[in-house]
Amino acid sequence: MSIFESFLTAIDSLRANKMRTLLTMLGVIIGVAAVITMIGIAQGARQATLEQVQRLGANVLTVRPGQARRGGAFLGFGSTQTLKIEDGDAILKSCGELVARVSPEVWTTQQVKYLNRNMRTSVSGVTPELQPIRNLVLEEGRFVTEQDMEGMARVAVIGHTVWQELFQGGACVGKTIRIGGQTYEVIGRIAYKGDTGFRSFDDRVYIPLPTAMRRLMGQRHLDALNVQARASDKMNETQTCLEDALMKAHKIPPWGDPDFRVFNQGDFVETVEATAQVFTFLLAGVALVSLIVGGIGIMNIMLVSVTERTREIGLRKAIGATKFNILLQFLIESVVVSVLGGLIGIALGYWAAGYISAQANWKVLVPVEGVLLAFGFAAFIGVFFGLYPAWRAAQLQPIEALRYE
Repeated sequence: MSIFESFLTAIDSLRANKMRTLLTMLGVIIGVAAVITMIGIAQGARQATLEQVQRLGANVLTVRPGQARRGGAFLGFGSTQTLKIEDGDAILKSCGELVARVSPEVWTTQQVKYLNRNMRTSVSGVTPELQPIRNLVLEEGRFVTEQDMEGMARVAVIGHTVWQELFQGGACVGKTIRIGGQTYEVIGRIAYKGDTGFRSFDDRVYIPLPTAMRRLMGQRHLDALNVQARASDKMNETQTCLEDALMKAHKIPPWGDPDFRVFNQGDFVETVEATAQVFTFLLAGVALVSLIVGGIGIMNIMLVSVTERTREIGLRKAIGATKFNILLQFLIESVVVSVLGGLIGIALGYWAAGYISAQANWKVLVPVEGVLLAFGFAAFIGVFFGLYPAWRAAQLQPIEALRYE
């Protein structure tokens, strides 16, 4: 028989035992659907995490003061007062080819009031460069300007959470709020950014840096320097240049300990990517186990089929069928079961991924590579676990097969 005739014969054989065929395919269907769903969940989690990182700003390095030491114990990063506004100028001067923007920042926690409503929130003294560095999108109004900086203006830009708490979702631009007992005019409102996993940009009030340092906080040191690199593929080079510039500005010798710490967003992205990849492989591996179980089920049923059709095999051999013809016949039946199960599993996997995404509000992303992996493994299972039953059928002697009862 030709391969096409063998395929038609395999279909007829499987249709003759519909329930058994369906139960045999069930393991493959569940396995393929599980692989696709698990990969979709893992890739969706990876994409969602990377989007959260991007909300913090693209190609960002954050410089924090170093750790103070008291009695042999470190007090944590930011406990020293080593960063100055001049450090930002030193970075731009030394690393201008690698650095696009630098934004000094100070912050504190203050009681913020509007009419009879008040809340305790973070207040940041910032420069206009922070807006593009941190991807702060304005919902209305404007951000801090150079004129606000020069005049030490008492103006404020509020985050989404502050707007909801103080203004109950109403108009805010032009209104006056009190921060630490001082009056500030609201000039803008930041659009919702969501939880970034570090510090909330929604639960925050932004005021001009000189205003914060001199009028509100009375300090001369910085709490952070936000640095934006020009290219994402040169983050490590930018960090090295930045560190060298600050070591020189702080008059620390090359062999000395730096009094600052640089946090590289690129390192965090690489960690997220690596973790997501391991997570994907783990979930896919667990799901592939069910495919192997399904393959064992195929082998079991095919062995039963060989036993049931022993006389048929003997008759075919008696009229001229070769060992290869018999082997191909049963192997095609096994592959048809696994391939059909794989196709149904793909459809079920897409449905399950969509259902989880809709019901749990969970981002699910099913890559084409994951579908091809699941389907290819299902086809391989059909060949691998169908080979032995097909080989057994091909080895039967015609006279013994015809005599079988």
